[in-house]
Amino acid sequence: MKEKKQKPKKKWWQKLLITLGALVAAFVVLVGGLIFGRPLVGTMIAKFYPGERDLLNDSPFSWFHGRGWHGNLPQADDWQRIVEEPQSWPNLDGSTVMMPMAVEFARQHLGMDAEAAAAHINFNTTHFAYELLFAPFNEDEVRHNMPDLVLGTAPGEEELKIARINGITPVQKPVCRDAFVFITGRDNPVESLTLEQVRGIFSGKITNWKEVGGADEKILAYQREPGSGSQTGMEQLVMQGTPMADPKIVKLYDSMMGLMDAVAEYENSARSIGYSYRYYIDNQYSKENVKQLKIEGVAPTDENIRSGAYPLSVNYVGVFRQGEEDGPGARFLDWILSEEGQACVEQAGYIKLS
Repeated sequence: MKEKKQKPKKKWWQKLLITLGALVAAFVVLVGGLIFGRPLVGTMIAKFYPGERDLLNDSPFSWFHGRGWHGNLPQADDWQRIVEEPQSWPNLDGSTVMMPMAVEFARQHLGMDAEAAAAHINFNTTHFAYELLFAPFNEDEVRHNMPDLVLGTAPGEEELKIARINGITPVQKPVCRDAFVFITGRDNPVESLTLEQVRGIFSGKITNWKEVGGADEKILAYQREPGSGSQTGMEQLVMQGTPMADPKIVKLYDSMMGLMDAVAEYENSARSIGYSYRYYIDNQYSKENVKQLKIEGVAPTDENIRSGAYPLSVNYVGVFRQGEEDGPGARFLDWILSEEGQACVEQAGYIKLS
């Protein structure tokens, strides 16, 4: 009987090398996850859920797409320098929908080119920006890296509650106009919905397009991430207390957090319906196969939005803290509302105030 050959035992230095190699590999995976993991989530979404998708998600999870944002900023071919006497530059923060406006301001006031200005602007998204603006601090403290001015959708009840708890009174002024719009596939025969029909669809009471004059197809109603500007707008402007149906949930893998639940992003088809602010749709989304629905028979055109004829016309606002009227944020907001500031707002692609 042949004796079994025993495997030679590894020497101590071999074990040490293996251990060190494993530690180095773990470190590389960790660093790689931090640098590349989040953007890869967007790639994985596209792989497992193909089709036309939002290019930008204005939510706490906006890093799913974050790196694509800077490359998609609208830049007019006839861009011109409007500002001759730059204003003192404040710490800006806000909703991601306002980033192109902030980039335009940086180009005008800081003399940056489009690429440098885009890299300079870093917005924390709506909710987190207001959390920072309404954070408590002593009068003797200097608010380093805290926003002087937040640009975006108006603070919701949750953000206002934070302000009240911390004894802060927000001051807000409109800076431009936009509209909350609903999108569907261009082949969908439905052209207009009433607000009541929209509430029925997103509360789960209306589930088939034939109930609103369309084809006999199941409605795929997509929602946005909780805490995003679009989701807050949907709840406040449209639903107005009517509970929304549970959103479609997908499993995503993030290298740092493993499997996690996330709200499914809009996938365009004649059966789908989603929502966002018009600025996103016009400047960040492929419009070839997407159409914006009329609401109560009124289309979201520039004229209808500016006049308020479109039922879901909204203002984006600038917000600072009461008591800081002489601060850089309030002074910069005054400039935004000037004729020169509104010209810059319009050049950035937004609908200026009347």
